Parts: sequence; structure tokens; C-alpha cells
Amino acid sequence: MTTTTLAVLVPLLPFLGAAAGLLLGRTAPGYVRPLGVLPTLTSLVVAVLVAVRQGGDQAIDAATELTPTGSVPIELALHIDGFAALVAVLVTLVASCVQIYSTGYLRDDPRYASYAALVSLFTSAMLLVVYSGDLIVLLVGWEIMGICSYFLVGHYWETPEARAASIKAFLVTKLGDVPFLIGLFALATDAGSFRITTVLGTVASGGLHHPTLIALLLLAGVAGKSAQFPLHTWLPDAMAGPTPVSALIHAATMVAAGVYFIARLLPVFQASSAAMVVLAVMAAVTMAGSALAALAQDDIKRVLAYSTIGQLGYMTGALAVGDRGAAVFHLLSHGAFKALLFLAAGVIIHASGTNSLAVMSRMKDLRARVPDAYWTMTVALLALTAIPPFSGFFSKEAVLGAAEHVATGHTEHAPGTAGWIVLVAGLVTAVLTAAYATRLWLLAFRGHGADAPDHGRQPLTMTVVLWVLAVPSLVFGLLYGPLPDWFDGRDLTPVLTTSVLGTGLALVGGIVTYGAWRHTTSLAARVPLGAVVAHPDADAGQVEAEAIAAHAPVFGDVAYAADPADPGRLLLGPLHRHAAVGFHLDAVYSALFVRPVQAGATLVRFLDREVVDTYVRGAGALPRWLGSAVRRAQTGNVQTYVSALLAGTVVLTVAVLLVATGA
Repeated sequence: MTTTTLAVLVPLLPFLGAAAGLLLGRTAPGYVRPLGVLPTLTSLVVAVLVAVRQGGDQAIDAATELTPTGSVPIELALHIDGFAALVAVLVTLVASCVQIYSTGYLRDDPRYASYAALVSLFTSAMLLVVYSGDLIVLLVGWEIMGICSYFLVGHYWETPEARAASIKAFLVTKLGDVPFLIGLFALATDAGSFRITTVLGTVASGGLHHPTLIALLLLAGVAGKSAQFPLHTWLPDAMAGPTPVSALIHAATMVAAGVYFIARLLPVFQASSAAMVVLAVMAAVTMAGSALAALAQDDIKRVLAYSTIGQLGYMTGALAVGDRGAAVFHLLSHGAFKALLFLAAGVIIHASGTNSLAVMSRMKDLRARVPDAYWTMTVALLALTAIPPFSGFFSKEAVLGAAEHVATGHTEHAPGTAGWIVLVAGLVTAVLTAAYATRLWLLAFRGHGADAPDHGRQPLTMTVVLWVLAVPSLVFGLLYGPLPDWFDGRDLTPVLTTSVLGTGLALVGGIVTYGAWRHTTSLAARVPLGAVVAHPDADAGQVEAEAIAAHAPVFGDVAYAADPADPGRLLLGPLHRHAAVGFHLDAVYSALFVRPVQAGATLVRFLDREVVDTYVRGAGALPRWLGSAVRRAQTGNVQTYVSALLAGTVVLTVAVLLVATGA
């Protein structure tokens, strides 16, 4: 079987599994789980075969014209280089783990059949994006992922949070997709083709007429899909969906698509220095802001959501300095340990019965209840923190090293300004990442108080995949030696300067957070637990009153008693309440966009009802009145009609005589 045929099977198998799952979900429920797991697992095996055959050498290209358009052709094209081959393996690996994990996590869910089918369709759409050599076909996968995320985030549609989150995710990403679509058409107009290789050839020959405009339009779509500032606000709210869906979205699909798209078309963005600086600023704000927000979250899944936003910021930062090898390297590394973090969080939530870190911090020996999640999450958090020799160290170091090369003028792939922006923001984020990762670990596993509740053993399918994902989280980074052939020959060896700086700052962030936790824990021990308001939505005045009554410390107008053992409150101080709500961006968007649109809708409704309808009613009133008068004359009485006829005859006769006499 040819490599091209194998490549076609990679996205096709999950698609067929999704179709069969939807058709047989009700009539043959016994086939639902095999149809969810086996096609994706088979796709993983085939993706590995494609990657082995491609081998990081010359890209594999194949195309056939879909239909004559009369102008710019649209082709069903494949373009598989080293990036595409490796990313496809990541997508199928994470999707397989999610499907296996879901058989236990959602074993009693009545809508499991549709859930598993949508996950398979989601996977197929991402694989279409990865392998596609035509921008329109890529766009099809791009949009299918958007609708799949809408249904999967809203899986628990009975809850208002899930309904609101699914609508928000759909609308915010569509907000970016509109300029993205315009940018694709403008790019194809300049290049005369939607074929990616043709587009890149046009850029290389200087045939792109509007590089800055096109790059900025495309960036809007990337910001929405990959949850980058300022269109990142949908991703934390998307945690209302099932935890395995969060793992899939954050690790291998949806948010990874935007980063992968820029990596695929990086020369288009490099054609505009202004676009590269904008990309660098977007990455820097995203990195630092999301890390601060993660340090203030109480929901364990929202901590990980903001973490994803920040790590995607590292990837876009690598692209902003013109190094797509470093960006995709971190994409692959992050995909493994972020999937592990979410799936381990699902086990912890299942065992503790809560998402709240504040509540977990009051549970003793929670780690003894979930030893698999404890050890594997520890590995994933060390990878996230970029501690050597875990995978995150090597991939994050590749990003920082690339930024340092551009900042110091060793390469001209991007403006030096972009290099300094990414480097400084990346180092600051390294401290904050270590801080929120350490905080999460301490609050989840080093709690004091009552014994953790016993919600029964987790299914084996939920724990086995944790160890499967722990392997790449631990050792993938060590493959930086053999990997350059797959990454345009990019040398991924860590740079001494940024390695020492990044690791040192990460250690500082972890140690300071641990010290703050020890300090707050000692204070919390003197506060009666009954006097502590643990619920994050509690009224601030009530929290402060109870804190004062319990002799607990209060920082500004934030009552420390809301979670006396939370080091995030001590480290952030007055900034905590702003970071906890994402620095009020949702409120800003509500004031700038939602309220004006609602006010405009109210005005239009008033004009329609009170002005337009008034004219319509007036236009209908006159005929109605005339009709009423005529209807009154139609009495049905023959004598009345004869009398009227005679009276009319007399009147006419008199009139004729008067006219004749006058004449």
C-alpha cells in the first residue's frame, strides 16, 4: 500500500467510526465503545507508519482537483512533511487515550454514543487540517472542529454553565474566523491558488501584494482558534464540558490548529515585519497574563486551561521569532503532558468529588486515594515547569533559545524587537508557571484536615492511559538529538544561557510558592475551619466579616479566610481578585460589544414596532374604514335597494333638467 493511500486512511478511519457510531448508537449499543476506540487506535498505527515512511525527508505531495471553479482551483491535496507526520501521531495518540479513558469516565452516561462519535469526528477534522495541502480543504476541517467543540463543550446541556460555555466558544472562535476567511481569499487571489505549496512559492518569489493585511487577517482566526489574546476568553469557560474533551481540545486539536497553521504558512507572516511584531506582542501578553490568571484560579481545570493559553503563547512566540521547529517541538511536548494533566485531574475530581482546590486542600491523604494520578501528574507538572530532564524543559528551552538568537542579532528570520519581547515575556512566564504548578500540586496533594472521601476505585481504563502519556512527558525531550531532520534541520540542542536562566527562574518560582504555602498553612492552622468561607462565589462582605471574627488575615478587600492555605492569595496580594476573573476582559467585552449590540437591538425593535408597524397599520386602516362604510350599505333589504335606486334616479333627473334649463 502506498504512503499516499495510508495517509488518506488516517483521517478517514475516525470519520467512518464517527458515522458508524451515530448510526448504531441506538440500535446496537454494544458496538459503541469498540467503534469509538478501534478506528482511532488503527489510525494511530497508520499515522506511525506514514511518519516512518516519510522519515523527515522530502515532503509527500499528492492532489486531485475536486471540481472546476472557473477561477482559482480547489484541490483535494496532501502535503506531508516532518511537521505534519509528527503532529498526526500526536493527534491520534491523544485521541486514542481520550477514547479509552472515556469508556470509564462516561461509562454511565446515557449520551456516550453521540459523545464518542463526536470525539472521532473531532479527531478526523484535526487530521484533515494536519495533512491538507489545500487551504479550502483545511478550512473544512477547521470549521468542523468548531462545531464539534460546540457540541462537546455543551455535552452536559442540562446545566446553564455548559450551555453558556458552548455558545461562547462557538461565537468567539467565529469572531476570528470571519477575518480569517477573508485573509484566505486574499492570499489565494495574490497567489492564484489555494494550494499551500503554490502559495509558499509565490511568497518566495515576492508575488504577495498585501502581506501585512493578509497576515493580520489570518492572525485573527489563529487568535480565536488557539485562544490567544484577546480572543482567549472562551477556553477557561469551556471547562464546563467533560474532562476528556478538555484533554483533547487542549492537547491535540482545536487550539493546536492555529499554531500549526502559522507554522505551515510561516513565510507568509515573515513577509511582514509588522505582523511578526504584532504576533510577538500577542504572544507576550498571552503568556504573562494567563500565568497570572492561573495562579488565582480555584477550579483545577481552569488552572490547566489558563496554563494551556500560556503554553500556546510560547509556541506563537517561537513563530514570532521565525522558528517553526521550536514551535512544533513545544506543540508535541505540550500535547503529551497537557493531556496527562487533564486526564489525571479527571481522576482526582472523580476521587474527591470536587473541582475546587480550596476544598481539596482540606482533604488529608488524597494522594493515597489516587496514587496513579499523584505520580503521573507530578511528572506532568515537572514537564510543564520545564525542569530537566522532563520533556517540557527541552521544548521550552528551544523557544527561549530561538528568541535569544533573534534578540542578540544572530539571525535575521524576524525583527530583533520581536526577539526581545518573546525572550523577556518567556522568562517572566517561566517563574509564574512554576508558581502556579507548585501551588496546584501542594493544594491538591498536601492537604490537611478531614480524610478524603471514598468514591470508589477508578476504572482501569482511566489509570492505564496516565502511564502511557507519562512516558513521552518524561522522555520525549531527550529525542532532540535525532529530531532535527524532522524540523527543517533546526538544531534543538539547549543553549547554556537560556537553560540556566529558565531553570533557575523556575526553581525560584517553585521555592517561593512553597514558602508562601508553608506560611499560609501555619496561619490557617490557627483559624477554626468552621469559620472559613471556602466557596469562591461567597459574598465578599460575608467572607471578610467571618475572617475578622476568626482572627484570620485580610489583604486589602480580599478576605484571606476564603482559602487560608492558598499561597496564590499571598503572592498576588491585591492583584488576586482581578486575576481570578481574567482581569475583567469579559466585562470589558460586555461593555464594548455586548451591551451596544443589545442596545441597538432594543432600538431596532422599538423602531420596528412603534414606527414601521404604525405606518403599516395606517396604510391598512383607510381601506378598512372604506370597507366598513360599504359593508354598512349592504343591508340585504330589497326595499332599501329599490328606494335608493329611485332616489338616485330622481336626483339624476333633476340634475339633468337643471343643466338643460341653464343651457
